[in-house]
Amino acid sequence: MTHSMHRPMNRRVLIPAAALCWLGVAAIAIAVHGGNADALDRAGLLFWRGDTMQPLGPKGLLEAVRDVTALGGVFLRNLFAIGAVAALLFLRQRRDAALFALTVMSGWLVNSGLKALVGRARPEIVPHLTEAGGNSFPSGHSFNAAVVYIAMALAFAAMSNRSSVHRTLVGAAIVGTLAIAWSRVWLGVHWPSDAIAGWLGGAGWAFLACALFQRPAQLAAEAISDLDSPPEPSPKH
Repeated sequence: MTHSMHRPMNRRVLIPAAALCWLGVAAIAIAVHGGNADALDRAGLLFWRGDTMQPLGPKGLLEAVRDVTALGGVFLRNLFAIGAVAALLFLRQRRDAALFALTVMSGWLVNSGLKALVGRARPEIVPHLTEAGGNSFPSGHSFNAAVVYIAMALAFAAMSNRSSVHRTLVGAAIVGTLAIAWSRVWLGVHWPSDAIAGWLGGAGWAFLACALFQRPAQLAAEAISDLDSPPEPSPKH
């Protein structure tokens, strides 16, 4: 049986938060499609760059920003996700492990669908300071990092009944994933609207999936428990 030490996150908070995030994504997508984001995107991308189109600041900053952006890359992001599932299973929080896994996998599909739907090209007005391929809107690093790290924070926060723990974990995930989103613009591989929409979409999906997938996750956890349970001995005659 799974332990019942966790407190499920409040759907009355999660669903409005998700709705606000996705309204933001829709507004940005409409602006991008109509060309109304072009001026702000260009200004934002060029804001902290000098005459050479390189970002301003000390040389060591580039390596630091690449380290930040790597946290949203496929390898590290998935490594942390697998580690979180393993930790939740070790703690016998099977429902939260299943919920987290469902959120991450479905989030990847949602982001891929949005990229294919919008089909925006990456910016070419500044040098790309890291490798990047595929469509630009929304930022996959921003979207998937927000999904993984915010959903991870929600999963571990649910193990505590203290609101301060919830706020600290989710707040840290929000700040960290915003830094990843910012790094994509700093490195020149995304327009600001790509990064903002990516972060809003990822955060919105983390909140929405946490609210909607609780029942399927519970069923998955119960199925795993049934597989682990030893068969009852047959009665002796």
